[in-house]
Amino acid sequence: MSSPASSPVARHNTALHYGSVAKGFHWLTALLMLAVFPLGYFANDLAHHIQSADFDGSQATLTRAALLFSLHKTLGLALFLTALLRILWALSQPKPVALHPERRAETVLAEVVHWLLYGALVAAPLTGWIHHAATTGFAPIWWPFGQSLPFVPKSEAVAAVFGGLHWLFVWTLAVALGLHVAGALKHEVIDRDATLRRMLPGRAPKVTVKTETPHGALPFLMALLVWVLVLAGGGAFGLYAQDSYGPADTATVQSHDTGDAQITDAAAAEALPAGGWVVEDGTLSIAIVQMGSEVRGQFDQWQASIAFEEPDAPGPAGTVTVSVAIPSLMLGSVTDQAMGPDYFDSASYPTAEFRAEIEKLAEGYVADGTLRIRDQEVPLRLPFTLDLNGDTAVMSGSAEVNRLDFNIGRGVQDEGSLAYAVTIAVDLTASRAP
Repeated sequence: MSSPASSPVARHNTALHYGSVAKGFHWLTALLMLAVFPLGYFANDLAHHIQSADFDGSQATLTRAALLFSLHKTLGLALFLTALLRILWALSQPKPVALHPERRAETVLAEVVHWLLYGALVAAPLTGWIHHAATTGFAPIWWPFGQSLPFVPKSEAVAAVFGGLHWLFVWTLAVALGLHVAGALKHEVIDRDATLRRMLPGRAPKVTVKTETPHGALPFLMALLVWVLVLAGGGAFGLYAQDSYGPADTATVQSHDTGDAQITDAAAAEALPAGGWVVEDGTLSIAIVQMGSEVRGQFDQWQASIAFEEPDAPGPAGTVTVSVAIPSLMLGSVTDQAMGPDYFDSASYPTAEFRAEIEKLAEGYVADGTLRIRDQEVPLRLPFTLDLNGDTAVMSGSAEVNRLDFNIGRGVQDEGSLAYAVTIAVDLTASRAP
């Protein structure tokens, strides 16, 4: 079976040639991969530098890292959508036959590599997208449909699993791509056939095939086996394990060891004032806008010493002291950066403290006192609501502070890169001490 010396360009595939649509998808995919791979490499390299002790808090470095990550994520999403369209088009088209069907082993290997490529082209960007949606990151995807995904929670555990899968699938894609390119060059340089040329833009080359061999299920099954081994290998090497603090579900102290900053239940009991209240459950969180995206974080270890009596009229109602273990902050992908010398400097200042007088207002309540972070102590009024039901109290409040007042991130003076305003929010349920 042979084709004319030079066939006209057709949109659809034939038994011998790829159509213009398949060629367009092929080369667009190649261009996107050529962009995504180096962007991911250099962005990760910068991220490691930012998280290291040598990082000086340079705003230019942060901006460059955010730019590279946003480009990588945006082009990765474009690669994912292109791969889906390419696969759907391929399923609707006849697949051109191999030029050397008599070389059975070579033909099967080529199809196995194609199946690996198709799988990795979908799995690598998709797992990266889920990792982005599950974590609190500072580099947004540049598109108008938001940064979250349905059914994907903001969870460090979920982010860890899909981060590991993304890394695994990226390397699978890289290996499959290398084998694919090597095979194409072998056909062009050694075999001197039209395998590569019939995928090039323009008129189709002359193709001669002696026999047609149907594509069986063997290549797909072999590729599936490779995927099983890849996933099992990732699990064996612990790529899906969560290596950061787990999600906080209460305001009580967990078992994480934070050195000098650890707050113990015994310390909390000793600090409890007479007639005080015991925190049963709650969250202490912060939110800041970085590179146009809101970054939310939560402290896993903190303890509140509360003395409160509901007055009959507006006026003094008690006192509160809140001690916070700074290293227990979970801030997604920028947690390590936040602990650095130009930010919280948790190594030098492991604990923050809020001391305030509680006052009942005509409407609501306020804790009026001072907040100490690092070596700076700043006045802070925290308005809050309070729902009293017998010996149980449910409290919710928030306040806004300027990070520069605490010498946090002074190297980043551009609010477009990192906003000055930081929102502190606390929600808790407490019971009256016996």
